[in-house]
Amino acid sequence: MQDLFGRSINYLRLSITDRCNLRCRYCMPADGVPPLGHDAILSYEELLRVARLAVQLGVRKIRVTGGEPLVRRGVVDFVAALCALPERPEVVLTTNGLLLADYAADLARVGLARVNVSLDTLRPERFREITRREGLERVLAGLAAAEQAGLAPLKLNMVPIRGVNEDEIIDFARLTLRHPWEVRFIEFMPFGQGLDYPADRRLPAPRILEELSRLGLLLPVSRVGNAGPARLYRYADSVGQIGVIPAISGHICSECNRLRLTADGRIRPCLLGDQEIDLRQLLRAGAGDEELCQALLGAVCAKPERHRLGDGGQVRNRRPMTGIGG
Repeated sequence: MQDLFGRSINYLRLSITDRCNLRCRYCMPADGVPPLGHDAILSYEELLRVARLAVQLGVRKIRVTGGEPLVRRGVVDFVAALCALPERPEVVLTTNGLLLADYAADLARVGLARVNVSLDTLRPERFREITRREGLERVLAGLAAAEQAGLAPLKLNMVPIRGVNEDEIIDFARLTLRHPWEVRFIEFMPFGQGLDYPADRRLPAPRILEELSRLGLLLPVSRVGNAGPARLYRYADSVGQIGVIPAISGHICSECNRLRLTADGRIRPCLLGDQEIDLRQLLRAGAGDEELCQALLGAVCAKPERHRLGDGGQVRNRRPMTGIGG
């Protein structure tokens, strides 16, 4: 599939739930968000049908997301079904890590390629402050379990926020000196309303790189194939590497290769836009494969050339991030 700007679209992000077992201050209010009803969520059979058609159209990578995907029952069997699609897409998963130690071995057994773990602090008291929950030790155990299960290369996603955790950038970077991980620093996207951290807390990518340079000289790493939006670096004596994702300031849209399917069945051409195409209605109205394929192709053609956010701009979106899947 190719969009109107010549980008090959070969990556599908599948959100399987809007529920999460954390309450991160930059993602949702303390009381959470009203959960979608059971009937509003796509069944695994519906999700698998969309994935099958997307793969037939050229998708080669599928990421399972949430909310927190590991809170949905049956996730291992669903991942197994994705991995068994005839075209054998690469299947990966993003998690907050709280349940990863329980699932890592089974996910690896059924064919999951690797995991991305979202973690914004290495300090227990700050973990409680940011997420409003306990659990740092469980996340660290999940990282160890994923590594032991062979879900590699493991990627660790950290969102530096001014006045919150920016003083830990170096601590996270040091992890690459002893672990073969990709530690990625993602610009904060103030996504939605009523959150604790406003847009002016965003730490732009140049400032992140400046902080990383305090640990040592950053050596650029050549990107192989479609490496995604991260700008890659390493230190001379590191076994892992650093990724910096300028989500807002860098306009990485020229490299966008993805579509997103929300847990309630909406295809989103762009994370930072509000346009959606309702696949759930088509699925439940008895649409044939050809009609569903045309809807997927329509979403590809609807992808904008780039987002229109200015520096420091607020991401204004009808949905919270948990309702989209990131």
